[in-house]
Formats: sequence, structure tokens, C-alpha cells
Amino acid sequence: MSLNYWCNSFNLYKFAPLLLITMKQISDLTSNVLFETEKGYTYQCDTTDSIVVNFVDTVSSYKVQDFLIFQRKVNSVDIMNMLYDLSDQSDAQLIETTKKNFSRNLTICEIVQLRELLNGTKFTLSLNSMLCDVLIANLA
Repeated sequence: MSLNYWCNSFNLYKFAPLLLITMKQISDLTSNVLFETEKGYTYQCDTTDSIVVNFVDTVSSYKVQDFLIFQRKVNSVDIMNMLYDLSDQSDAQLIETTKKNFSRNLTICEIVQLRELLNGTKFTLSLNSMLCDVLIANLA
């Protein structure tokens, strides 16, 4: 059966403008990507003024302050202690945020990968802030 048959059968042509809007929104998201690694990416959502973290198929959204708290929490995990501890309990650690946006049991490798993603995102935000400060100072 042809595509036209399916579109006519389900009246999909009525929804074509909605599909175009959705595709535009998706392209907008990719243009706001802050940082990307092999295991995930972060982007800035302008409608909600939040940072969205997509890490290993887990998507969570944070206000900037909450993101910075989460980033500090992930950085505070003592990886060296986990590496040298031979018990089964130290193979993974539960990482969760205060607002329950993110709650996962992560292995040592995943913690390192999440750190890379969050630290890269923080660097991007800091760099953007510094560039804005310099541009504003030069315009004044």
C-alpha cells in the first residue's frame, strides 16, 4: 500500500502543519546543544529556561541553580575510594537529585561519563557568560 493510501485513510494530511512545527522544534533543540559526548548531550530550553540533560536514555530538566547543585553532587562522588573498595556495594552508586529529576544507580564508568557531560556543560555556560560580559563591557 502506498503512502498516500495511509495518509488518506488516517487523515494525516490534516496534521501536516503540526508535523512541520514539530520538526522545527527539533531543529531548534539541536541548535541549542550546549555539550555533547558519546553517552549523552545537554541543551538549553528557552521556553522553560532550563537545561535538559539526556544521559544514557534518561532525560531530566533543571533550572540553572539545580543543574549546578547536581553537577557538584556528581563531582563529589569519591571515585578513587570506589575503585579501591573490593566489595560489591562499591561497584555502583545511587545518584539522585533533590527534586527527583534524575535517580539512577550508576557504575564507576557511567559516573565518569556523566561528570564529563556535566562539567563540559558548566564550562560552556561559563564561557557564554564571560563572552556576554565582555561584549556588554565593550559596547558600554
